[in-house]
This record gives sequence, structure tokens and C-alpha cells, in this order.
Amino acid sequence: MFIETEITPNPETLKFLPGKVMLEAGSVDFPTSEEAEKSPLARGLFGINGVAGVFIGYDFVTVTKDQDLDWLDLKADVLGALMQFFMTGSPILEEGVVITGGDEDDGADPEIVHQIKELLDQKVRPAVAQDGGDIVYHGFKEGVVYLKMQGACAGCPSSSMTLKHGIENLLKYYVPEVTEVRAVE
Repeated sequence: MFIETEITPNPETLKFLPGKVMLEAGSVDFPTSEEAEKSPLARGLFGINGVAGVFIGYDFVTVTKDQDLDWLDLKADVLGALMQFFMTGSPILEEGVVITGGDEDDGADPEIVHQIKELLDQKVRPAVAQDGGDIVYHGFKEGVVYLKMQGACAGCPSSSMTLKHGIENLLKYYVPEVTEVRAVE
């Protein structure tokens, strides 16, 4: 098995591409080892000293490391753990894990919410996934769209600029009811 790696805009996060579909739809974020208990894959990665976060998308896994470690020291261990996991045939997620897809009902105008989600799905999420992350809709209230950055995008130095200048401008252009975009932690 050959697993490709790609750098991301977040220097603490590396994207691993195993050449197979990881999740048919949505994504799942494991920002702590405690939250990784329902994923054999994430559990195994958190077993490596220095792994600080795991994010699983459609066809990739992003791993976030502790700031005081270098990828040169950690990358081989992560690749080894990924190969070992895929050889076991274990499921990526156990039953009951919530896959993020942005289906929350926040009581806002359904037509506006549909427009926002469609723009996010068609124009934003593919670009964010390319960088090893995801963006999740968390609500629309009084002109403000609430979004959560995940994976390589969470904590990325350029994520606030992406949100404010890229996504906010896009949504305001296509959906006049949008006045601002804010990040949800």
C-alpha cells in the first residue's frame, strides 16, 4: 500500500492520502484522544507520541502534531500506523459516531439556509478539503453565518482570513441576507 502525503497551510498538520475512500459523506473530527475512542483508526494514531488531533474526510486523514515536534520525527510513525490499520481490515468508525455534514436545523429561513449550505458544499468545502480540512455550517441568525473549521483548517494561521475575506465575501455576494461570517470553536 502506498500512502501519499501533502503539506497543508497549517504547519502543524499533514494530510495523508491512502488512495481509498475513508468516509462516503461528511467528515469526522477528533481533536482529543478521548474523543477518538469510537474510531479504531483515530485511537491508533493517538497512540503515537506527539499526535494532537486526527481528522477524517472523504479520501484523506489529516494528523495534527504537537508544536514542539518536527514532522521529520513523526511522519514515519504515522505512515506505519496507517498501514498497520489498513492491514487489519478494522472499520474506520464504530457504530454511533456522528459524521459531520451540516444538517443542523437552527430555525432560520430554510430557503436562505439552503442557499448558504449549497454554496458551502459546491464552492467552499472542496477547496477546504484540498487543504486537509472541512467547514461545517452551525447556524444563521440575524445576518450572521456561524461556521466551524475542522481538520487542518482548525488553528491554521490563515483560517481567519479565509473565513472573513474568502467565505464571507462569497456568501455576501450570492446571499444578500448574509452580513457577516463568524467562527464557532
